[in-house]
Amino acid sequence: MSRKISTRSLQFPEFWRALTGFGGRRTVSRFVTMALAMPLALGLLACHKADGADASGDTVARVAAPAGKSWSDVVAPTAEGGMQMGNPKAPIKLVEYGSLSCPHCAHLANEGMATLIVTYVNSGRVSYEYRSFAIHGIDIPLTVLVRCANQSAFFGLVEQLYANQEPLLKRAMAGQAQAQVAAQLPPAQRMIAVADAYGLPAFFSARGLPVAKAHACLANVAAATTVAKQAETWGNAGIDSTPTLIINGVRSPALAWPELEAALKAAGAR
Repeated sequence: MSRKISTRSLQFPEFWRALTGFGGRRTVSRFVTMALAMPLALGLLACHKADGADASGDTVARVAAPAGKSWSDVVAPTAEGGMQMGNPKAPIKLVEYGSLSCPHCAHLANEGMATLIVTYVNSGRVSYEYRSFAIHGIDIPLTVLVRCANQSAFFGLVEQLYANQEPLLKRAMAGQAQAQVAAQLPPAQRMIAVADAYGLPAFFSARGLPVAKAHACLANVAAATTVAKQAETWGNAGIDSTPTLIINGVRSPALAWPELEAALKAAGAR
């Protein structure tokens, strides 16, 4: 059974404090006390259904995409730290705070991502922004790596992670002992070695991200720090679960795709 991320006494994981220099003695709200070098299975209950109200609105018209493109080809980073797909002026704006290791997020994506893109994003009526919320240690290198590729590949890599989440996490758990050793390396080498122990560069290499480029991104400690700081910022703003879905600024109670699709239709995408 899923539950909310605890908001009390959650110190920034020692491993990531050493890796990024971020956290110190400060409490990091909404962060599970799980470093990459600790058993992954213990952290996988920290995603759940959020509370809130559905959006509602009049039916909105389709918007034509730029010549020679589909709206799903239009991908760009946002000032808030996410990646947005679709018409940037879409009247219905969907934002997801998701953890790349969260099984509820994977279920939502596997059940509805294709329909979301084809039926709603490509209509020009809905834009979709994904914000990778690091609630488990492994989310940090995963987020660094999905951002490492060309931005046009971002959503495809997120889909691949969710489609292969269970075997990927099993492979990572098998590398725990190696990750414990890697955690003792100097900061510039640490994330590369931990990610290698978990088999992450090989996973991304099979999907078009060269290992050398993955290693270069993982060596950038500032990138990991950014992911951690964004998680703290979003947690302090009240995001306490994954997936958290926001439609036109209103938090939706949707968790499964049928609920989310109903909420999009209620907002006018019908």
